[in-house]
Amino acid sequence: MPASHRLPLLAIALVTPTALSAQVGEPQSATITVTGRGLADRPGERALDVVTIDRDRITQNASQRLENVLADVAGLQQFRRSDSRSAHPTSQGITLRGLGGNASSRALLVLDGVPQADPFGGWVVFPAYATGRLGRIRVTRGGGSGFWGPGALAGTIEMDSATPDQLSPLDLAVAYGSRQSVDAQGSASLVRDGGFLTVSGAYARGDGFIPIVAGQRGPVDRPAPYEQYSGAARGVVGIAPSTELQMTLAAFHDARERGTDFTDNRSDGADASIRLVGRGAWGWSALGYIQTRQFASRYASVNAARTAATLTLDQYNVPATGLGARVEVSPPLGDSVTLRLGGDIRDTSGRTQELYTYVNGLPTRRREAGGATRTMGLFADGSAAFGIATLTAAARVDDWRIRNGRLDEAALASGAVLTDTDFPDRSGQEFTGRIGLAVRPVAPLSLRAAAYRGWRLPTLNELYRPFRAGADATAANAGLNPERIEGVEGGFDLTPATGLRLSGTYFVNRLTDAIANVTLGRGPGTFPGVGFVAANGVYRMRRNLDAIRAEGFELDANWTLGPIQARGSWSRTNARVRASGAAAALAGLRPAQTPRDQLSATLGIEQRGAALSGTVRHIGRQFEDDQNSRTLAPATTFDAYAAVPILTGWLIEARAENLANARVEAAYSGAGLIERATPRTLWIGVRTRL
Repeated sequence: MPASHRLPLLAIALVTPTALSAQVGEPQSATITVTGRGLADRPGERALDVVTIDRDRITQNASQRLENVLADVAGLQQFRRSDSRSAHPTSQGITLRGLGGNASSRALLVLDGVPQADPFGGWVVFPAYATGRLGRIRVTRGGGSGFWGPGALAGTIEMDSATPDQLSPLDLAVAYGSRQSVDAQGSASLVRDGGFLTVSGAYARGDGFIPIVAGQRGPVDRPAPYEQYSGAARGVVGIAPSTELQMTLAAFHDARERGTDFTDNRSDGADASIRLVGRGAWGWSALGYIQTRQFASRYASVNAARTAATLTLDQYNVPATGLGARVEVSPPLGDSVTLRLGGDIRDTSGRTQELYTYVNGLPTRRREAGGATRTMGLFADGSAAFGIATLTAAARVDDWRIRNGRLDEAALASGAVLTDTDFPDRSGQEFTGRIGLAVRPVAPLSLRAAAYRGWRLPTLNELYRPFRAGADATAANAGLNPERIEGVEGGFDLTPATGLRLSGTYFVNRLTDAIANVTLGRGPGTFPGVGFVAANGVYRMRRNLDAIRAEGFELDANWTLGPIQARGSWSRTNARVRASGAAAALAGLRPAQTPRDQLSATLGIEQRGAALSGTVRHIGRQFEDDQNSRTLAPATTFDAYAAVPILTGWLIEARAENLANARVEAAYSGAGLIERATPRTLWIGVRTRL
């Protein structure tokens, strides 16, 4: 979309909060109730595997970070085990059900209806989301969600902003933690009949820990500091008895280092969205949004003695833009039948600008690569209840296009053109569908089954941006095909006693044309798309594998007895690669970064304003690489949270992450070096709600 077409949407988003604040403060002639949410949850979801995380759990978390909140749902994982304080941002894609092997997200993350994955890379910038601004998270395991758009191969994660009944006029929290860390969040809310306005912000910084494990460190290794902050303003106003206007502005900054010289990275972004929701006889919703991102990262090579680091790649500017719109309607068809009809469009564009092939500390070449993608689709999602049974079906047709792909490489000294390639535009159509059935033979028990098909377009990052991880280098591939998934599942939901709910699901998925980083060579040597790879490094390229087949089960339990709450989640997945041709050696192996078992369990108590909880998490053995030659050991961690009231509206909070200081291995390089995730981290702070 041309820049001139982007300006009206941005102008509307920037101007309307001012008008909103004026309206919210004015007396209303009639009471108008607003929620800040989209249309009601679809009844057909009872045929699917859905896990809900409530606001109390979101805000009472040992790390106060979104990615660790999501870890309550077994089977939901990032590409690496590190969190957003120490991981490289590009490794923080999210997926479900063992469909790993790639750092781009294979699960679709939305906030108030807006897709949240980075428009260039498909990863998630977790520091952009202060947990205090979220009211609810719903995780739907399994693909085929045509309702939310393409990209939901493994599942959908729906985040909703906090509603007026969840907000305090003023909520502030600040904590001091290990390694000179500071964590602060705050929000202010103005709630009136017919509307509300919230402003929220978060700040976090820390000196960090040394990522390389003790015993392998050298003089070059040092702690990896981080500094992150975000802010958001959201206004909701009723403009008619059954219609509300929702507007959001948000921005973030995320700066991290990776534990040596020349490994700093930075992400900046801003989002604006506007949504109209009608709740009359005909329910309807109309949404428009814009996302801007700016990413930069440097990469280093460290000698075998770990005495010196050398700059090898400087991706000094990776700008990207995402634009989108969505419309849906829900006609009145009676109490037992629901239907959603609609369409959406999403356009992304971006490029990477980088300096590479360093000689004596100076770059000798420049590379610029990028392009644009667009998806446009129509969908229908409906359900019908027949006595003890509920039938649900969804269908979606998308038109996609990859365009303006380009790669330019030149020598810095002479300006001589080394590469001048225009990649051909490509386009196609894809179908997404899902059908499900839920039957309640007796009151405490519901049986469900579903089958689905979905797809995902390669990201601009996969198509055009090479990257390095230590001595290893991975080339982009402008010829990647879309990924497609087919799956079936069956399960149950059981409430055998008051306050107790048990759920179980068995699933089988087949992901065809799965995009993976495929090993093609080893250093030393010069390889296409990445340049020189050292003797202890590995050369890979993004390729489409024949398929990944994953089958397994998920068990979830929730129990409430008075002030006591317990929840648990266990996922076991057997995922295997199907491969031929250049990737034939991978056949039968497990996808990279895919554990067999994941477990999370929490026990807590809340009484008289005080809260105490403990969480244990276990992640099984997994492989760093596609060839299953580097093993990351299993790990078990313990977290704790405590809050004690001291005055009216004031709490003392104590938090502990990885209390036993377990070694959680997060990366294993070709040189045999192991990185760890967050060690023991203790926090003490104060929170006020007024």
